[in-house]
Amino acid sequence: MNRTEQLSKLQNTQNWDVIIIGGGASGLGTALDAASRGYKTILLEAVDFAKGTSSRSTKLVHGGVRYLAQGDVHLVREALKERGLLAQNAGHLVKNQSFVIPNYNRWSGYFYTIGLKIYDLLAGSLSLGASEYISKEKTIQMLPNVQKNGLANGVIYHDGQFDDSRLAINLAQTAVEKGACVINYIKVVNLLKDDKGTIIGVQAIDQETGTQYDIKGSAIINATGVFTNAIMKLNDKVYKKYIVPSQGIHLVFDKSFLPGDHALMIPKTKDGRVLFAVPWHNRVVVGTTDTLIKSHSLEPVALESEIQFVLETAQRFLTKKPTRADVLSVFAGLRPLAAPKEEGKSTKEVSRSHKIIVSETGLITITGGKWTTYRKIAEDIINKAIKTGKLPKKECVTEHLSIHGNKATTSLDRENHLYIYGSEISKILELQENEPELNEKLHPNHEFTMAEVVCAVRYEMARTVDDVLSRRVRLLFLDAKAAIEVSEKTARIIASELGHDEAWINNEISNFRQIAKGFLLSEFQ
Repeated sequence: MNRTEQLSKLQNTQNWDVIIIGGGASGLGTALDAASRGYKTILLEAVDFAKGTSSRSTKLVHGGVRYLAQGDVHLVREALKERGLLAQNAGHLVKNQSFVIPNYNRWSGYFYTIGLKIYDLLAGSLSLGASEYISKEKTIQMLPNVQKNGLANGVIYHDGQFDDSRLAINLAQTAVEKGACVINYIKVVNLLKDDKGTIIGVQAIDQETGTQYDIKGSAIINATGVFTNAIMKLNDKVYKKYIVPSQGIHLVFDKSFLPGDHALMIPKTKDGRVLFAVPWHNRVVVGTTDTLIKSHSLEPVALESEIQFVLETAQRFLTKKPTRADVLSVFAGLRPLAAPKEEGKSTKEVSRSHKIIVSETGLITITGGKWTTYRKIAEDIINKAIKTGKLPKKECVTEHLSIHGNKATTSLDRENHLYIYGSEISKILELQENEPELNEKLHPNHEFTMAEVVCAVRYEMARTVDDVLSRRVRLLFLDAKAAIEVSEKTARIIASELGHDEAWINNEISNFRQIAKGFLLSEFQ
């Protein structure tokens, strides 16, 4: 996957069947769905793939235990089916994760066991494992660091765990293999309409060269997540709010706070939300919050109240209590929730299911949704484009479509940090063999090597230090301080690959440090 090749594809194509604005989960899923059906497809992403919400999730592929409690059986059943399909189609990225719920009230154990048995039933043949009631002793054995005072029993259940921005890159690669044109750093600045006001294309600017393109197509899809309202401003005569951004934050800690392989799930926190502590890349991710945000940005910042809430909740349930000083990284993400009909509704009540809006101009917009159901969302979007007469009918083929890198991966395989490359591991090993200097670790405390940076630039369209350290090797999400320490080294590798000068390098380092500041949690804030 190479940006120069993708740009030449854009320049040599007059008309597209499908134009997608936005390169997050929904946009990339739609590009793959459309291209694999045989439509001429182009996807335009203003920054980098999964730069926004899609790289900032809780890293779970799940049916949504919480939605079951709210009685949204349809959403849960759909998500559980998609969870099972994703585990088959991207076996290198999705793993079975066991979760333990510690109960401090004897009856809760029975209550959750019954609920989770229903969860298992809804998953049917795609179940990842049976849930079961466990004793207090067994709960402590599985979660050695759990708060033992007042502990009555536990329940264990299974869900999926994955690497979000890695999946995004693999989806982009798969879409390209199926014939799609997929480009990052190209920003849609206008919508093209005919004299009847029907949308016939988009105007986009290459952020690297400043070149402007008028791109014509039949079905135009707005998959811009929290930036939906901005595209709608270009589309509608009368401005209306389509989405409300809700912020969720996560704190990342050393593995010692949650030793072992099991994740911790707190079904009811003080504000009625679910809190997870999940092992991820040899660290522990703890979250999340749900805070309505007035304005959105590409780099949302965790609020002090959110940080306090996650820390206090984690301290209540863990005997080794994490403090501010233990936070390796903090990341905030914005959920693009469909705007409620009545103002002032709490975010917990705003629907998590996706919604497809067809405007009078013919623009097709997707709001809501989550990573787990990205494939189904994409299928629904293209089916909607067919239904509205924008595309000739062709059947969806993604249900059992293998995603780039897919291979069955065992827990033994996962002991090598390169497992996330799946069938592509050999590419990295080959680089390390042919250019021994690339064998060097990027940072002494982390497994990532220089070869991974080169690979990200050559084969995964990484253009900046942020692309590499945030979304290709995840170092910024795992250890913000370490990421800042290797930013210059990373900038120099990218510059030598792409032919940039010293001024570019200095600019990149300062840009990245600015971004990384938002991931650092100072003790003195």
